[in-house]
Amino acid sequence: SSRRRHTRYPLVTGVQTCALPILKTLDSKPVINRTLSSLGHELEMDEHSFGWLQDSSAIRNDPAALQQRMDENGYLYIKGFFKSDIILEAREALLKTLEKDGIFEPGAPLMDGILKEGIHPKFSTTAWKNQPTLNRVVFGPEVHKFYSAFLGGTIRHFDYIWLRTMGCGHGTAPHCDIVYMGRGTHRLYTAWIPYGEVPLEVGGLMILEKSHLQADRIRNYLNSDVDTTCTNIPGHDGWKHNGQLTNNPVSLRKKFGGRWLTSVFEPGDLLTFRMDTIHGSIDNTTLRIRLSTDRKSTRLNSSHEWIS
Repeated sequence: SSRRRHTRYPLVTGVQTCALPILKTLDSKPVINRTLSSLGHELEMDEHSFGWLQDSSAIRNDPAALQQRMDENGYLYIKGFFKSDIILEAREALLKTLEKDGIFEPGAPLMDGILKEGIHPKFSTTAWKNQPTLNRVVFGPEVHKFYSAFLGGTIRHFDYIWLRTMGCGHGTAPHCDIVYMGRGTHRLYTAWIPYGEVPLEVGGLMILEKSHLQADRIRNYLNSDVDTTCTNIPGHDGWKHNGQLTNNPVSLRKKFGGRWLTSVFEPGDLLTFRMDTIHGSIDNTTLRIRLSTDRKSTRLNSSHEWIS
């Protein structure tokens, strides 16, 4: 149907852009003709500062090779991990749920996810609930089989799904996931899944190259627990420490070296990484919503206590 139509990139005249600069893509290969930014800071685009995630799809069925690459890179990027159909089915269900809030441009194809101007969603704590097609992706057989082989045993996952609904504006600040869930085992892995195509201008996830190998430099940060600073005291607004490493991804990269790595993500891609891998996201410079989920997995015999 027309509502299931999913154009490669939204082309709705007059509503596809916002105030930030725009990039273009061609045949899924980045063609960077303007600036990329993260948290409003223009990213350096030279070969020593910016690059592309290494695709591990060729070794997806080789646990030993995957472990070695995870040790080396701190992440695994597997293009085409899922069949795109189940990703787009979950996208449609999510968009229909979000549509009830009146956030999308009237008349635009729903599957394009074109937001009204002035609407800037970032995170949803409820839209992922009662979503069978989403659960089919996040907790489905593909992910279960992969982590069981990768971790060498029966796995356990958190029941909560972290759903990002990123609109036009700043992306996610650089951080490591362990500060949000470090009370049990630290051998947890995040599975980041995009629901739809994410060209550069829509603001995909980016990883700081080999940052996990410099964990000792931020040991105090990695040992912190944001829940210990979460308050409900009158006059306080949530976290005193929100888990961010910095609000300047450019200066952070200069301190650590390496490159910010990303990709032009497509439906079916999977990106998984360690709890001490520094990551954030590019700013979304369009009115197209970026949908993605996080899932956390570990081995069954690991301590899985987590309080939030």
